[in-house]
Amino acid sequence: MKHGKKYRASAEKVDRTKFYTLDEATALVKEAAFAKFDETVEVHIKLTLKKSQSVRDTVVLPHQFSAQKRVLVFAKGEKADEARAAGATYVGDDDLIEQIRKGWMDFDVAVATPDMMKDVGRLGPILGRRGLMPNPKTQTVTNDITGALAELMKGRVEFRSDRTGVVHLAVGKVSMDPAHVKENTLEVVREVIRKKPADAKGDYLASVTLASTMGPGVRVDVRDLSL
Repeated sequence: MKHGKKYRASAEKVDRTKFYTLDEATALVKEAAFAKFDETVEVHIKLTLKKSQSVRDTVVLPHQFSAQKRVLVFAKGEKADEARAAGATYVGDDDLIEQIRKGWMDFDVAVATPDMMKDVGRLGPILGRRGLMPNPKTQTVTNDITGALAELMKGRVEFRSDRTGVVHLAVGKVSMDPAHVKENTLEVVREVIRKKPADAKGDYLASVTLASTMGPGVRVDVRDLSL
């Protein structure tokens, strides 16, 4: 791939043969960012997994950087009232299901009570491919609506390994204090390690890289991660 002049100048700041400490990496990602907008900083964690294995869970980052999520809750009766009281953006049952079937998708995350999943499950082809299907593994199928919404409002986000065994997750903005990006990164790495499959072999945490939206990747020395 041919890169532009600004990217090449940015890439010259990064030694591709070196593994940086996390402090160095977060500072370097900020220094190397060159876009006119406030770039997002992502961590890319390469895991050693079997083809049949995957890693998926949620994490609450210590330092928030994104706009408040629009949370939709599928619930009826008292649980619907609880969702409204807890600050859900949208609350409903069959009415919301029908709206989504017609193409409405004006929300960022969906939560459902267990009794609603029989009906919500029929939205699988729509919500599933967008990563919005409520799931017990991500604590979005629950009777504790208040607790789930509180976590989501604090910034709980989902992570999952892709087909190549890599977890990609936004951990901050270039404008943030690098120390806050570091703390968010460490929290993600801790949670990924906590979800290590019992039968995973070899070096589970193969590599960790930080990069801004437009900037070059900065490789992190895994041994430097204080976990």
